[in-house]
Amino acid sequence: MTRRLTGIVSIFVLGMFSVISCNKKMLGSPQSIATSNSKAAQEKPYLLLISLDGFRWDYMDKYKPPNLSAFIDNGVSAESLVPTFPSKTFPNHYSIATGLYPDKHGILGNVFSSNENGVDFSYKDKTTATDGRFYKGSPIWLEANKANMVTASYFFVGTEAAIQGVHPTYYHTFDPSIKNKDRVNQALDWLEMPEEKKPHLILMYFGDMDKTGHDYGPGNEEKIKEALFELDKSLGDLFKGVEATGLPVNILIVSDHGMSDLSTSKIIPTETILNDSLYLALDNGTIVNIHPKEGVEIEEVMAHLKPKEAYFKVYRTEKTPGFEYKPKNRDWGGIQLVADYGYYFLPKARKESFMKREIKTIGVHGYDAKNKEMHGIFYANGPAFKNGFNISSLENIHIYPLMCEILGLPIPKRIDGKLNKVKSVLKND
Repeated sequence: MTRRLTGIVSIFVLGMFSVISCNKKMLGSPQSIATSNSKAAQEKPYLLLISLDGFRWDYMDKYKPPNLSAFIDNGVSAESLVPTFPSKTFPNHYSIATGLYPDKHGILGNVFSSNENGVDFSYKDKTTATDGRFYKGSPIWLEANKANMVTASYFFVGTEAAIQGVHPTYYHTFDPSIKNKDRVNQALDWLEMPEEKKPHLILMYFGDMDKTGHDYGPGNEEKIKEALFELDKSLGDLFKGVEATGLPVNILIVSDHGMSDLSTSKIIPTETILNDSLYLALDNGTIVNIHPKEGVEIEEVMAHLKPKEAYFKVYRTEKTPGFEYKPKNRDWGGIQLVADYGYYFLPKARKESFMKREIKTIGVHGYDAKNKEMHGIFYANGPAFKNGFNISSLENIHIYPLMCEILGLPIPKRIDGKLNKVKSVLKND
């Protein structure tokens, strides 16, 4: 308990420092960051949203990790969680957080070119990944903040950015070296804070399955099982710790996408399609956004790219397959290159590196969700959820209104997610 109390004080001080530091950078935030729960917020239940990046829909049935299996048996599960296109990490996490397709929330890929901000976004570049101007919509922590509800995040995508001037009350700067046990202990420390400071919404992120899947491919059963069972131990510690609090905590476990094996011989060197005089190309592996240069007509670019089609197809953006809607966002660019399933764009140097090291298979994602290997997971457990209840595959945009319902928050209008698509998982449905 001493460790927990010390942690609580440190977290609060650090959290307030972060808030103060961030506010110094704001140019007129539309709302302040909630640092204490209102009386109404204190009466709400608790929600813990856990992202297991790259956790494919069929891993549970195949490997049966004990703690997650027990969690599902006493809760809710969907056959799979259907990602948005492209099935990449940043756009899909943010679709879960906002209930919007990427076309509306603006995070079109792990990299994309922003017309509004006049700069290319990259998830690896802290200056863009933490810039709230790129993130549209109203993520769940922002909605909770509007209700004067304290929130917290450990690495969930978007929470490091001051979106509309607001972060979660407590949040951490992404550092993949932080061990899972530290993340778990932090979440439990948050739940032991005084009621007025205790977050009712906690978001967490674990990247184990994504890293292992990329490094070895999902077909490497030994490596996948090893990583899964280690992750399962950490989740088991979290479940036990949450139960020990005696709080009405609802836990949602999701993933942003699945994973498929890729033969390194089927990598398409990105250099083969580049032409800096005609267009800008933003490569997301399975899809490349093509932005014609000023004064260059789309027809000219199409005429240049069409003869190069080999294991990929060239489309005008509005006619590109895979999207759940007709894409309208300018940041897609006028043309899309879409890799055939089982092929992937990467720089030539990456391909040569794999060949030199005799790496024959890696894992990738980003393809159209019609390929079920791209599907993720949806599991839930807690006082709000039914027991032993299963539903069919679910689009990830519907998670957002479900979270609003559980926390007693108004569901924003003009989102793509629909509560009626998922409300059956709740006990009071």
